[in-house]
Amino acid sequence: MSSLARHHRLLHHAPATSRRDWLARAGSGFGALALAALEHEAALAATSAPLAPKSPHAAARATSVIFLFMEGGPSHLDTFDPKPLLRRLAGQPLPESFGRVITPMGEGESPLLADRRTWARHGRCGAWVSDWLPHTTGIVDDLAILRSCVSDGLNHSGGVCQMNTGSVLGGRPSLGAWTTYGLGSESRDLPAFVVLQDGDGQVVNGPRNWAAGFMPAVYQGTRLGTGTPPIANLTAPRGVGPARQAAKLAFLTELNRARAAATPEQTELEARIQSYELAYRMQAAAPLAVDLGAETAETHRLYGLDEPATAVCGRNCLLARRLVERGVRFVQVYHGAGSKWDAHAGIEKNHAELCRQVDQPVAALVRDLKRRGLLDSTLVVWGGEFGRTPMSEKGDGRDHNPYGFTMWMAGGGVPGGIEIGATDDVGLHQIADRLHVHDIHATILRALGLDHLRLEFASQGRPERPTLNEGRPHPRLVGR
Repeated sequence: MSSLARHHRLLHHAPATSRRDWLARAGSGFGALALAALEHEAALAATSAPLAPKSPHAAARATSVIFLFMEGGPSHLDTFDPKPLLRRLAGQPLPESFGRVITPMGEGESPLLADRRTWARHGRCGAWVSDWLPHTTGIVDDLAILRSCVSDGLNHSGGVCQMNTGSVLGGRPSLGAWTTYGLGSESRDLPAFVVLQDGDGQVVNGPRNWAAGFMPAVYQGTRLGTGTPPIANLTAPRGVGPARQAAKLAFLTELNRARAAATPEQTELEARIQSYELAYRMQAAAPLAVDLGAETAETHRLYGLDEPATAVCGRNCLLARRLVERGVRFVQVYHGAGSKWDAHAGIEKNHAELCRQVDQPVAALVRDLKRRGLLDSTLVVWGGEFGRTPMSEKGDGRDHNPYGFTMWMAGGGVPGGIEIGATDDVGLHQIADRLHVHDIHATILRALGLDHLRLEFASQGRPERPTLNEGRPHPRLVGR
């Protein structure tokens, strides 16, 4: 008995409960033919359209993004933004001329804390970098250092949420989801949006950071694990050949599509269907993409895979390079999962260890992309949800500072060897060329050829945009 015949037989044993039900029963069940045709058309559109490659709004400088997220908030005052005045005023209250700020610990009345770094200018551009980042000093001529970044998130949840989604409130699509929605996927056999995380810690807000929000769930990020293999349950069990695996997938898809047809508002099920289909295709492509053994010994040393301190971040950075060269559109690499960069106390020990972990791998990523001819088409972004205050906390730490902090970009058509913006003489507030999170997101999207004000998704009858109708791409980074 065909599936349509079985469906027709069942119609006579239950009362109609919806207009969909009524249409299926109308005309002795012939209404089901029209319904089936409509559902088949919708299913085809759903399976082929969401991740199909799309044309950008304008000429794109980059085709992919690697966002290196230092979770917890790295201190700009100890890495890229030296402030000699801090050393002269150390131990004193913040002068009133710099204004008052609200921090998670209160009004910011703690005395100022001097840095202990050795600073020097590096590269042809003469950018300041501290001794905590010796490998980064070798790539400064490829970096656009953004010294005037601003966020609205005072705590980690709001800050991480905004740097990922544009809003301090949860529920909106992530930047990676917007990118995937706007451009589709370049790879049929790998996810368009991949998330890599270090260690066993949980990033603040968890999967909401790479979720699709009010958009179909198919645009959300796919997290790869830290184990071997990084993609769990991808390999078929022993004894299950390709033909049997394909038959199982076909049967599962039939069941899922029958359910999805009855509940079209549940986009999670459609995303699950596509994830099964993608997983089947990934069984051949993904093992090759994540096989770091295929890399040379020199490349392993370059990323620091031979050193315990740098191995985890090095692995993720190398994976990111392998993914973008295979067509993955957006890769988010989290370092310090669980707010490990959050140095409220003991910043010397905390940041010394974390900088040691990321410095070599991150510099290697930029160098490796460049020597392979991939840096021009890959935009690399480095930063956290905010910076740290010049005021001390607990005597030897720093509090959260969303009022002025540093990030950097490299590749993707962004000019290297430049510095944009500035903070005041103690590094508390931005004072020139303000770059709000919305401006940063608009710049990233523009590098990909997407206009942040033209990229729209209708949610409940309202046109939604990635930067909440705010922000502008910075002209020095992506042109006018």
